[in-house]
Amino acid sequence: MPITLKELAALCEARCQGGDASASVYAAADITTAHQGQVTQLTNAKYARYLKASAATACFIGENSPTETVPDHMALLVCADPEMSFIKAVELLHPKKTYINQIADQSIIDSSVTLGQDIFIGAYVNIGENSVIGDGTKILAGAYIGNNVKIGRNCQIHPYAVIYDDSVLGDNVIIHSGAIIGADGFGYKFRHGAHIKVPQVGNVVIGDNVEVGANTCIDRGALGSTVIGMGSKIDNLVQIGHNNKVGKHVIMCGLTGVSGSCNIEDYAILAGSSGIADHVTIGQGAVVMARSGVAGDVPAGSHYFGSPAKDKKTAYKEQIALSKLPDLIKRIKLMEEELKSLQHLDKE
Repeated sequence: MPITLKELAALCEARCQGGDASASVYAAADITTAHQGQVTQLTNAKYARYLKASAATACFIGENSPTETVPDHMALLVCADPEMSFIKAVELLHPKKTYINQIADQSIIDSSVTLGQDIFIGAYVNIGENSVIGDGTKILAGAYIGNNVKIGRNCQIHPYAVIYDDSVLGDNVIIHSGAIIGADGFGYKFRHGAHIKVPQVGNVVIGDNVEVGANTCIDRGALGSTVIGMGSKIDNLVQIGHNNKVGKHVIMCGLTGVSGSCNIEDYAILAGSSGIADHVTIGQGAVVMARSGVAGDVPAGSHYFGSPAKDKKTAYKEQIALSKLPDLIKRIKLMEEELKSLQHLDKE
């Protein structure tokens, strides 16, 4: 959707400096590929070298950012928070797809289902008995909603997502394609040479404003609930085991695996490919760094790294020490050879 720079600046809490304020932009792009008619951002100093050669019509930039290398044709959109202003610009220039309020003839909806106002239900959606779908929610083609499921207002369930029986979703929840909410937790007891399944009869409760990435699995509780707190964001390909309690505004990056009965407190961050053992507490605001393996509790506000994970400073010192090990071994071998020579001279 084309918009003039003057209009864009006003909508994004920025001021237009240089360039042609009447020029139009129609799209957003990163600074390395943007061309005429597009707007970009410079929020990281390591990308400043691309500014001089950029063909972008305009660039969002911070109040005190250096401007010596700005090309003559480029307007600067100067603002207090260029990242947030650029996000607003992207939303304006690339509006989300809208759905006409309708229920596809090919959908299968039990007669006991309660449907809110202004909803969209796509082709081949299946909704089971006694489920409730809130106002403004969009359920796209092929999604499966089980029995006794409650979905809040203005949610979006993407194609082929699966939400098992008894799951509860708050308002403004996004479930991406292939995600599975409420499958059985992984619980077995070994008796008489066989693994005996422990019944999984709990559910999953997801708070408001949560986003769950594609092909992520959140298991139901064995007896109680697996809980995902308000505002938490879960990446693609994440596994969350049964009876986990995930706090508010938690970030879980791709390929993270969380075993059962863990407590992930508010604002914690689990970076990519991190693994959490069962019955572990990750404290408020703690960061588990990428590819770390956590076997014990992580204190609030700490940064843990490695496998087994430990405080980042300690882990880094160990990594540095390990990098010196080959040279140390060489020195020891030389010392052993010198010692042997001295012993030989003593015998003579």
